[in-house]
Amino acid sequence: MELIDSHCHLDFPEFTPVDQLWQQCRQQHITNIIIPATEAKHWPRIQTLCKQYKGCYWSAGLHPWWVEHQSYLELQTALEQALEDPHCVAIGECGLDGSKGISDLHTQVLCWQLEQARDRHMPLILHAHKAHQALLPLLKAYQPLTGVVHGFHGSLELAHRYIRLGFLIGIGGGITYPRAQKTRSMVSQLSLDHMVLETDAPSMPLYGHQGKANSPLALADINQCLADIRSESVEDIANITSANSRRLFGLDLCDNRA
Repeated sequence: MELIDSHCHLDFPEFTPVDQLWQQCRQQHITNIIIPATEAKHWPRIQTLCKQYKGCYWSAGLHPWWVEHQSYLELQTALEQALEDPHCVAIGECGLDGSKGISDLHTQVLCWQLEQARDRHMPLILHAHKAHQALLPLLKAYQPLTGVVHGFHGSLELAHRYIRLGFLIGIGGGITYPRAQKTRSMVSQLSLDHMVLETDAPSMPLYGHQGKANSPLALADINQCLADIRSESVEDIANITSANSRRLFGLDLCDNRA
C-alpha cells in the first residue's frame, strides 16, 4: 500500500526538525509529500528539504494570501530558475480567496501563473476558497491546464466543472467532519480516478483535533475515512489516489531523475 500527501507545508516551523516525522511517515506507507510554496522567499528552505528527504517534491508559486507587488516581482524573477530544479513538479500554490478579497492584482498574479503552467506544460496546485465563480472562467480562458483543486469542499456538480477543465480534486480532513454532508456526499459518488489525498498540514486538522496543528501522519486517517464513506478497502483508496498523484506530478520520472 502506498500513500501520497499531495499538499503538505512541511517547510513550516511546526515541523522543525523534520527527521523523526519523516521516518514516521515512511513507517505509515507515506512515500511522497508535495510541498506547495506560498511565496518565493521560502523556496530555498523547501528546496533543501526536498534534497534531504527522498520522496519530497515541491511546487513553486505565490499563494493569494501573500500577493503584493513585491512578492509578484520576486515570483516572476525566480520562477524560471525554480522550474529547473528536478524536485519542482508544479506551479502553485496559487488561486483566489474570496474571504480575503480579490483585487485586480490578485487576478493578474493568478493569470500570470496560469499562463506559465499552460506554456510550460506544468500542473497547478490551486487554492479556491469562496471564489469559484471568479476562478472557473479564468481556468477556461487559459486552457489547456492540468492540476489539483486543493482542499475541495464543494458539490459533485462543482467538482465535475473543475474536472472538465483538467483538474483533479484534493480530498483532505474536511471529510472527517460529520457536518460536512455536501462534501461527504460528493466523495461517495465521485470516481476515485479524479481524487488525490492531502492533509494541508499544519492546517485543516481532522475532526476531534480542532485547534491542534495537523500532521502528514493524518493522511492514513483521511484514507480510512474515505474508505469508510465509500465502503471500499483502504488499500484500493490509497493505491488509486496515489497513482493519480504520481501521474499528475510525474513522480515516477522524478524519482529516476532526482
